Formats: sequence, C-alpha cells, structure tokens
Amino acid sequence: MRKPSLRAYRIIALFLLGCLLFNYPFLALFNVGATAAGVPVLYVYLFSAWGFVIAAAAVLVEGGG
Repeated sequence: MRKPSLRAYRIIALFLLGCLLFNYPFLALFNVGATAAGVPVLYVYLFSAWGFVIAAAAVLVEGGG
C-alpha cells in the first residue's frame, strides 16, 4: 500500500481549517451589527475566508506547498 504524501496531509488540514472557519464559533464572532465600507462584517469575513481557502488550495494543488 502506498503511503500518503505530505501534500495529501496538507490538503486534509486545509479542509479541516475550512470546516473550522465556516462553523459556529467563528461565524458568531463576526455576526455583529457593524459594517466595513457599507458591507456587513459577516459578509466581509465569509468572502475573505472563502477566498483564502480557494487561494491556499490552488497553491497546494499547483505544487507550491
């Protein structure tokens, strides 16, 4: 049986980080009435975290990680 590579472990870790970022404790932190440049803080957080996870996945898959 083939041993999983370091890249596979990093992708799994990124998946778990994504699960953590989009789960209750972090979403509750940013669910406030404030706005950032007219946009609710929760929306800014969601799209920023989403972009980070996509960028990190691209770096990992393309061989930079």
